[in-house]
Amino acid sequence: MVNNQTIDAKILSRMFLAGAKNLEAKKEWINELNVFPVPDGDTGTNMTLTIMSAAAEVSALTSFDMETLAKAISSGSLRGARGNSGVILSQLLRGFTRGVRKLEELDAPAIAAAMEKGVETAYKAVMKPKEGTILTVAREAAAKAVEIAEDSDDLEGFFHEILAHAEDTLARTPEMLPVLKEAGVVDSGGQGLVEVFRGAIDGYLGKEVDYSEFSKVGGGPAVTKITPQAEADIKFGYCTEFIILLDKELPEEEEHNFKKFLTSIGDSIVLVADDEIVKVHVHTNHPGEAIERALTYGALSRMKIDNMREEHQEKLIKDAEKLAREQEALENQQEEAQPPKEVGFISVSAGNGLTTIFKDLGVDYLIEGGQTMNPSTEDMLNAIAKVNARTVYIFPNNKNIILAANQARDLTEDKEIVVVPTKTIPQGITALISYVPEKDSAENMEAMMESVSKVKTGQITYAVRDTRIDDKEIHEGDIMGIGDKGILAVGADKSQVARDTVAAMMEDDSEIISIYYGADVTEEEAETLSEALEKEYPDCEVEINMGGQPIYYYVISVE
Repeated sequence: MVNNQTIDAKILSRMFLAGAKNLEAKKEWINELNVFPVPDGDTGTNMTLTIMSAAAEVSALTSFDMETLAKAISSGSLRGARGNSGVILSQLLRGFTRGVRKLEELDAPAIAAAMEKGVETAYKAVMKPKEGTILTVAREAAAKAVEIAEDSDDLEGFFHEILAHAEDTLARTPEMLPVLKEAGVVDSGGQGLVEVFRGAIDGYLGKEVDYSEFSKVGGGPAVTKITPQAEADIKFGYCTEFIILLDKELPEEEEHNFKKFLTSIGDSIVLVADDEIVKVHVHTNHPGEAIERALTYGALSRMKIDNMREEHQEKLIKDAEKLAREQEALENQQEEAQPPKEVGFISVSAGNGLTTIFKDLGVDYLIEGGQTMNPSTEDMLNAIAKVNARTVYIFPNNKNIILAANQARDLTEDKEIVVVPTKTIPQGITALISYVPEKDSAENMEAMMESVSKVKTGQITYAVRDTRIDDKEIHEGDIMGIGDKGILAVGADKSQVARDTVAAMMEDDSEIISIYYGADVTEEEAETLSEALEKEYPDCEVEINMGGQPIYYYVISVE
């Protein structure tokens, strides 16, 4: 007789992986639920990367006792957490797994209690929880679970009632959060959580789900999947794959040179470069040469060498691992040889020009990211490890990255981590300028936040769909000026919208207007805008900088 009143670790792992798979399948749709119709809606992506990081650890398990499973889910999601929605999801999972890790089987009351623990943990992670968000959906789902747990005869009915209540709560989020109602969408994070619930029920019912891709999931951006070639008539024997964690951005010319080198030693080459990572696949008879060249660009991760002729596979994999270990040991020795300095700085940046500005201000380590790709908690931890300082300041420069930075701070024991909660690039620049070496961290934090409070930021981008928000009618393709608290201007011309955005930010005591122009704006266009602003505001100093940021034509600050 089938036991429909309890689940064990094996069933829970199946439910978790199915929930992750369903979320991954719906991520683009969830992205489109973003309130602002900007081209970087990323809730679905952030939640997916977070849960898939945990899914990779779960799928690698060889045993399924509850404590081991709980640790894999908690650790994987915590380190892979990206963005507010991803961090909140990781905290929900962390609390849930704390509630079940000491149990061998879970009945309805145990599941309900663990869901409550997850909600409690997630609410603690958010400074100012809002109703009508993923937190509300999670809380209501847990409350329903507690309400019906004692009287539930079987888990299938129990799960379906929880899902139905979560869906009903999600449908009511626009009534709780006016900005959702005005935009005509439900909360995207709440939708993501509902999709996890829905997939988990599919897993419980034993529906077929393909888990094979989970073992290939990394913490970074999605990369091209490699289609296996036929094994017949193999010219190059070793299928070699790895990810390079770049020390610095790979210039286009060097990327071309690397591809040319790989072509000289093999075939079936796929090289996908991002700001932070490079995914490499090559068939070669000399995998060590490919690895040695790759190590000149950064550390290696997700290394995989398969002998397509089934000869000497174990030896070469060990050689590759040994080479990576030796390189890592050498780097560690070099770092340890230098005594730690008192203070170091980490900043999130997006665009070559902005990165140069932050480096000129003394930032030790730049994390490429921001609006288009929120760095994970693990990205933050890796950055902290690379900064050889007793006290490390982190500037997230995006409201959707602050929670991940805080999570990294809480996981760091050997250094003092100070997260300065900057929400925009101009705020980060101002905060750095305000730093005084003679002051302690508390004094510097106070001074930085005082300076940041005087900075207003406007970001100029385009709309990806029709909507109505902040009493403004917006159509797909319109140019928008987004301020610190909402839409400031809408129009057809990016220069005019930029001027209207500045006008909305100006106050009688404003003194400085700073323009950071993006990758899709020419220097001439930026200078024309600067000249127009100088004429309109003759008492203000207008500064112009090449930011190089994607998606946002201009980032403009008024101080």
